[in-house]
Amino acid sequence: MRRTFNELYAFTVVARHRSFTRAAAHLGMSQSALSQTVKNLEENLGVRLLTRSTRSVSPTEAGARLMSRLGPQFDDMEDALDALNSDRQTPRGTIRISAGEHPAIAILQPKLGVFLDDYPDIAVEIGVDGGLIDIVAEGFDAGVRLGQQVAKDMIAVRISPDITMCMVAAPSYAQKHGMPHTPEALTEHRCINTRLPTHNGLFAWELEKDGDETRVRVDGPATFNNLPLRLASALDGIGIAYMPHDRAAPYLNAGQLLPVLQDWWPVWEGYHLYYPNRRQMSPAFRLLIDHLRHRG
Repeated sequence: MRRTFNELYAFTVVARHRSFTRAAAHLGMSQSALSQTVKNLEENLGVRLLTRSTRSVSPTEAGARLMSRLGPQFDDMEDALDALNSDRQTPRGTIRISAGEHPAIAILQPKLGVFLDDYPDIAVEIGVDGGLIDIVAEGFDAGVRLGQQVAKDMIAVRISPDITMCMVAAPSYAQKHGMPHTPEALTEHRCINTRLPTHNGLFAWELEKDGDETRVRVDGPATFNNLPLRLASALDGIGIAYMPHDRAAPYLNAGQLLPVLQDWWPVWEGYHLYYPNRRQMSPAFRLLIDHLRHRG
């Protein structure tokens, strides 16, 4: 019975990514060729290893058992190859990072220019996703989330200072509707809601003053799942918006936005880069972590 290294490795990549499309991109081959490779392996072994549907791919029971044995061995081999990179004068490779919209814009993008210029053989791919995804299952090397959102089994490195959240409204809104003076009064105002990506619910505004914390569920004429639209709607006078202070600061300074309940603005723990401790870090990844590390 023929069992080739390439076929077995192809199977583990598909099983890990749970997608022929992502696995084919990882392996640098066509999806059809990869599908045929795995099919050949299943025929040679005489057992189905993957369950395929129009939307997903998952290991069968036999495939999961095989993956549990092969996965760590292939990881060890990849670690050995990654270690060879330390002998190279110029680190290289692609680093995939999953990040929320705000840290991708405010933290990662501003720091990548210098890094990528210093290390031209390193490529960085950022997948913007507001949901709390499984970075290992989705094929990412690392993720970026607020400190309190990082799972306990992950290694986390702080890459930003604490984040101040703010509430703002345009002068035109204040002239027409007035301004709230208590958190409870927000329920009587037109507010711009945020749709949460993970559970598809609406975000309850988290407020804090002198250790007193409260959550307010607001209502209003507009709901968005991204930050630029919330900011634009606030500038247009549609309603009161809740967002990171750094995004609103230029408009507050210019008088295009006004602060709302400023003494209730909460401070959240800063963003962290997190990654699993299942593999030795490549030299390229180690350099990127050091570059992103917050030193304030």
